[in-house]
Amino acid sequence: MEKKFRITVEGKQYTVTVEDITTDSSQGFYQDTAAVVSPAPVAAAAPTAAPAAAPAAAGAGDEVAPLGGVVQTIHVSVGQAVNEGDKLVSLEAMKMITHVVAKRGGKVTSIAVKPGDPVDAGQVLLTVG
Repeated sequence: MEKKFRITVEGKQYTVTVEDITTDSSQGFYQDTAAVVSPAPVAAAAPTAAPAAAPAAAGAGDEVAPLGGVVQTIHVSVGQAVNEGDKLVSLEAMKMITHVVAKRGGKVTSIAVKPGDPVDAGQVLLTVG
């Protein structure tokens, strides 16, 4: 069952539709307040920022961020030979450090980030060719 509500956020009114997904109708979580809300013009929803571009698809030798965070340290340089399991990049997320390690051996052909850069999960950090 769906219900429509009018809410006010920072002085702007919005109309929202809420769906009751409980399986037992006696456990409703809202109360009908239609008599309490006085009719008022509803402002259009504030425009939202454009969604961030999705990370580019990772290629065969790309090492990607396992989670969103901030690049702390890059442990390799372009042209450096690495072995499977070598530490490549350290990311900080929620006060914890996560190390990105090489999935395969090879030579670092490019580095797409620098220390201090924010990254999203799945974003390419560097390429091992």
